[in-house]
Amino acid sequence: MSRLCDPTTLQIVQYPHPTLRHKSKPVRRVDSHLRDTVRRMFELMYEAQGVGLAANQVDLPLRLFVVNTTGDPDEGIEQVFINPVMSRPKGLEEAEEGCLSIPDVRGPVTRPKRVRVQAFGLDGKVIETELEGLTARIVQHEIDHLDGVLFTDRLSTTSRLAVAEALDEFKREFASRRQLGEILSDAEITQRLSDLERRYC
Repeated sequence: MSRLCDPTTLQIVQYPHPTLRHKSKPVRRVDSHLRDTVRRMFELMYEAQGVGLAANQVDLPLRLFVVNTTGDPDEGIEQVFINPVMSRPKGLEEAEEGCLSIPDVRGPVTRPKRVRVQAFGLDGKVIETELEGLTARIVQHEIDHLDGVLFTDRLSTTSRLAVAEALDEFKREFASRRQLGEILSDAEITQRLSDLERRYC
């Protein structure tokens, strides 16, 4: 198995990693490596005490994310959404959000209370469901990720100012790690994403 597709090398990337701004492409192929990748995504999500994780967050350009609203591998239902499409938003509700790619940063985000989602599961079966409450918010947050949008983009001006210093610190840390050679250059990341898209999209 090439390192390009080796699930054991996956880690959650942190802001401002370029893949977090990459608009994911629809998945056309599901193979054993991708299934292992999904399993690893659940493991990483639980380790980070999260309830949802998008492929962008593990440096993959694929239009898929995983969810377990309990954040506990022994409870709740593990859901995989491949090529999700959201429609019929209803109502508005504000709630605090965070992100595994921007740890310890939180802020209030307004989103529709209810949405309809159509996607495919890992088994290829169609998922078509009306969501509300926490599940609707998680799914909207993860679909944002697939479009290269972060929850901080949806904060009010005041709330954005409140987290600006923390985001600047993430930028400094990212620059330092790249200087040490721990993070690929933008060109190398782009090439890697392109190679993965050719394989799966």
